[in-house]
Amino acid sequence: MRRILIVGAGQSGLQLALGLQAKGYDVTLMSHRTADEVRSGRIMAPQCLFPTALRHERELGLDFWTARAPRIEGLGVSVAGPEPATGGRTRVVDWLGRLDGCAQSVDRRVKTAGWLDTFAERGGRLVIHAATVSDLDALAGRYDLVLAAVGRGELASLFGHDADRSPPHAAPRRALAVACVHGLGPCPEHPGLDAVRCTLVPGAGELFVVPTLTLTGRADLLLWAGLPDGPLDVFRETTGPGEHLARTLELLERFAPWEYARATEVELTDANATLAAGRHAPTVRHPVARLPSGGLVLGVADTVVADDPVTGQGAGSAAKCAASYLASIVEREDRPFDETWMRAAFDRHWQSARHTTRWTNAMLDSLPGHVLDLMTAAATHQPVADRLARGVDDPSDFEDFFYDAERAETYVSSVAGGFSPTRPFP
Repeated sequence: MRRILIVGAGQSGLQLALGLQAKGYDVTLMSHRTADEVRSGRIMAPQCLFPTALRHERELGLDFWTARAPRIEGLGVSVAGPEPATGGRTRVVDWLGRLDGCAQSVDRRVKTAGWLDTFAERGGRLVIHAATVSDLDALAGRYDLVLAAVGRGELASLFGHDADRSPPHAAPRRALAVACVHGLGPCPEHPGLDAVRCTLVPGAGELFVVPTLTLTGRADLLLWAGLPDGPLDVFRETTGPGEHLARTLELLERFAPWEYARATEVELTDANATLAAGRHAPTVRHPVARLPSGGLVLGVADTVVADDPVTGQGAGSAAKCAASYLASIVEREDRPFDETWMRAAFDRHWQSARHTTRWTNAMLDSLPGHVLDLMTAAATHQPVADRLARGVDDPSDFEDFFYDAERAETYVSSVAGGFSPTRPFP
C-alpha cells in the first residue's frame, strides 16, 4: 500500500486525503487544528463552490450539506453609479444570470470540521501539528509522496516564484472584510431564488452577498473587497465584532443602499462571525519544492496558484486541483512519484487553473470598455447574463469573448441582432 503525506487540511488537502483514502491509499494528514478547534474558532475566508467543483465532492460522497445549504441558482450583478451630492447612490446596471446547476456555500468551520471527523472515523492517520520545513525534512523519506496544501507561510515559501505564469501584481490588490449574519431580507428582484449578489463600485471595490450554511443554520455572508487604502478599506482597526458589523452596514448604506434596505435587522450569527483578511498579492509558484535533505514536495492548490479572492474562485479551484491530483496519483499505479511526474501532474491541473488565474487578474484592474458593454448588454439580454454567470463556474469560456473587444462585440451582436449597448457609466 502506497503511503502518502498531506500537510494542510483545507478544501484541497481534505478532499484529496478523503479521495485517496477511499481508493485504498495509506494517508497521513497533518492539520494545525483539531475539528473541535476549527468548529469553535473564527470564521475563515468564505467559499462558494459552483457546479463543477461541487460535482467533484459529490463523486466522492462528500456532499454532506446539500440538503441543508441554500441552493444558489444564479449570479446577480449590479454596478453602482456615482455618489450624488445629496441622496443615496443608485444602480446603473442590474441583472441576474442563471447557473447551469446549483452552487453552494458552506461555512468552512462546518465543512472542515466535518471532513476532519470523517477522515478520522474512516481510519485515517490524523496528526495535529503545525508542520515546519524541518518536520517535512525528517518525515519525507517515510512516504512515497508528500504534498503541501498550506496556502501560505513557511512551507509555501519553499516553492519558488514562477514569473512566467504569475500576474504582474507585486502588491495585494484587495482587502477583504466578511460578516456572517442572520436576518437578511430576501432580494426583491428575485425573492424566491437564492443567488450570489455582486455590486461593483467603480474605483472602490466590490460587495458580495452570499447565501450560506453556518453553524447555526441558514445565513448570509456580507463581504467587502476593497482596494487597499480606498474608501472600503476601513476594517483594520475595528475593535470587535460589533464594530465590524456596524462598519459593514455603514458601507452598505453609502455604496449599495439597495442591499442595505434588506439588512436593517441583521445580526451576527455568532461571536466569531467576522474576519478582516485578504491582503495577499496573487502569485503562481513552481509546483515542486526540494527539502534540505533532497526530498521532494508537490504543492497543492493555492500553495502554488494563489489567485486574488475577488472572483470567489479559491475553494472551487482547490476542489478542481484535488480532483486532478487524485486522478494523476491513481493513474500512476506503482510507479515512482518523481519530479517529472509531479510537474506533469501540475501541468494537467494548470490547463484548467490558468483560465481562472487569467480571469481573476483581469477583474482586478479597471474594467475595459468592452467588458462594461458586456455588463450592460447582460441587463437587456438574458443569454448574455446567463453566459457571464456560467463563466464563473468554467472561466475557460471567457477565452472566446471576454478579453477581446472585437470578439465581445461580435458575441453581443449575435445574441442581440446588432444591439449596441449604451453604457450608463464611465
